[in-house]
Amino acid sequence: MEIALVLAILVGAVALFATEKLPVDQVALLVLAALLLFGLVTPAEGISGLSNPATVTVAAMFVLSAGLQKTGAVSALGALLVRWGGNHFLLLALLMGGIGLVSAFINNTAAVAVFLPLVLTTAAARKVSSSKLLIPLSYASQFGGVCTLIGTSTNLLVSAIAERSGVGAFSMFEFAGLGLIMFAAGTVYLLLLSRWLLPDRRGAQLTQNYQLGEYITELRVTKESPFIGQTVLDTKLGESQDTTVLELIRGERKVWSPLREPLQAGDILLVRGKVKDLVALRNTTGLEIEPEFKLKDEALEEGDLDLVEALVAPHSRLAGHTLSGLDFHWRYKAIVLAVQRRGQLLREKLANVRLRFGDALLLLGPKEEIARLRADDNLIVLEERRDVPLHARKAPLALAIIAGVVILAALNIQPILVTAILGCAALTVAGCLRLEDAYRAVDWKVIVLLAGVLPLGIALEKSGAAQLIADTTIRLTKDAGPVVVLAALYLLTAVLTECMSNNAAAVLLAPIAITAATKLGVSPKPFLMAVTFAASTSFATPVGYQTNTMVYNAGGYRFTDFMKVGIPLNLIFWGLSVYFIPKFWPF
Repeated sequence: MEIALVLAILVGAVALFATEKLPVDQVALLVLAALLLFGLVTPAEGISGLSNPATVTVAAMFVLSAGLQKTGAVSALGALLVRWGGNHFLLLALLMGGIGLVSAFINNTAAVAVFLPLVLTTAAARKVSSSKLLIPLSYASQFGGVCTLIGTSTNLLVSAIAERSGVGAFSMFEFAGLGLIMFAAGTVYLLLLSRWLLPDRRGAQLTQNYQLGEYITELRVTKESPFIGQTVLDTKLGESQDTTVLELIRGERKVWSPLREPLQAGDILLVRGKVKDLVALRNTTGLEIEPEFKLKDEALEEGDLDLVEALVAPHSRLAGHTLSGLDFHWRYKAIVLAVQRRGQLLREKLANVRLRFGDALLLLGPKEEIARLRADDNLIVLEERRDVPLHARKAPLALAIIAGVVILAALNIQPILVTAILGCAALTVAGCLRLEDAYRAVDWKVIVLLAGVLPLGIALEKSGAAQLIADTTIRLTKDAGPVVVLAALYLLTAVLTECMSNNAAAVLLAPIAITAATKLGVSPKPFLMAVTFAASTSFATPVGYQTNTMVYNAGGYRFTDFMKVGIPLNLIFWGLSVYFIPKFWPF
């Protein structure tokens, strides 16, 4: 009975993770509640995910990553690398090498968030499509992440499961041998083939990328207009049609978001809306469409306005809320012109759009407000920042602290949990990071996810469900031996990771890997490594890994672009892992 209940919860969790009908942290809480309700884990086991060393260490690593971000240490390295690249081949090599090096020691998403604006700015300056660079950026961050224990949260998580099961924790550079082989193979693959496999789709003009040419235009107020003397607010423009007045132009004077400005004959209104709605406005309100108006970025960026693209950040508090519910215009003093989500353009009824992680927003607002936006952790402005970071002078100190964390753990002077906590304390005491920034840096959705799914791994082991799945796997492989089982485990983990959280996939399959090894009478470590590497390298879809989602809209990609480049790369990594894992970690 217990096995049936655990398997039912497991299937339900996988289905909810894959369909994304509920946020991943909410699914994790539902899983935990079900396990406790049916008595499949004890209350102490139920809350053990919160006190698990991996959970605490992952939280600390978010803070350490933020320390390098806030001091500008990562952006300085990124800027140096992209400017050294003399041609496309060299630029791509330096870009992948740089992001890989950074991602080996800090959170992947934090590294990509810093590199994204630099790459987009460089691509525009060199007249190179950013779609040729951003998938390599995402993939290389994953190459680097598998080289060290702290490179990705999945490595820490499986290490904690291994330690709890008596296999022993992984050392800081235990992954490095196979990780560097994969790094080299992935880099060569992208350098040689990405020019032909990747599309040339993303232009420099944001108005073209968001196809706004027929969506924003200028309307002139005629002498016969009934709106003369009324404010834009009084006219109730936009209530009957989905339109928004962005700016009023009166001679040499320009008024941004002119809600309370009385209209005069000859005024020109810059209006966002569908063509049919704009034509309806012309017919009923005495507003004439300006025939000479040609929409380009420069037309929107005249004067004090700035047109920028911003991503909803991985841990953004904006996710799950609508623009009207957030009162976005009032909060950020910027207007959302369009939203791009997984290759789909949203330009209508934007007030009711519920934002998601990875959504790209096209924003228009005053330059000083856009500058303030860059300091907001909820959004990633995809334009290279030209101001000096608040704690820039502390960058060498932040780098020294991170180096100390790595060295102390690598030499086994202190466990990684202890050194990571010491590093967080040192960053805040040294003034590299404010306490409020440290709290904001933690992606609490990931922490809740780990706290919720780790007890499911315990339930799989206690109930015998892991034993049942392991027995079935071995039987299906017709007792072909550990290498075939290892290949099957890697492939199963890789497939699951493409459609659900990589951490969840690792937690679910790690206990099965240990049980399968015990059944075969071999060391569990090779099987755990297969799960770890497969869960940490997801290339075939834009939703399998957070960095893929981050570059999806920014690069103007389609779902099939990831499949075309990613599936062969996943197969290469599968082959390398099946061959090299038994050599580095014998059965």
